[in-house]
Amino acid sequence: MPLSSDAALLRIFIGEDDMFEHQPLYEAIVLKAREMGLSGASVLRGAMGFGHSSTLHTTKILRLSQDLPLVIEIVDREDAVRGFVDAIEPMMGSALVTLEKVKVIRYGNGKPDDSA
Repeated sequence: MPLSSDAALLRIFIGEDDMFEHQPLYEAIVLKAREMGLSGASVLRGAMGFGHSSTLHTTKILRLSQDLPLVIEIVDREDAVRGFVDAIEPMMGSALVTLEKVKVIRYGNGKPDDSA
């Protein structure tokens, strides 16, 4: 889907062990974004972090860490992103969700946008 230069960046911060209906939450969110026709989604795995509970989650050489932090990023039109947030609300547990305005410089196989 073509994106205008004015868009919104949605970030969803969750834990790797978070689940929704017997499926990893990050998978459920990405599949819902695809189903709703959003421009794309990326899941980024963090090496260290803490959230609402202040429990530290980290990768250590001598132990296998569980529940590492994940960030799901989605860029699309603001109205599409807000509709998506409403659609995934039943999935969210203790997630942190942020939204910010961004300028799209390039998306897909098109030429760079010189107007930014």
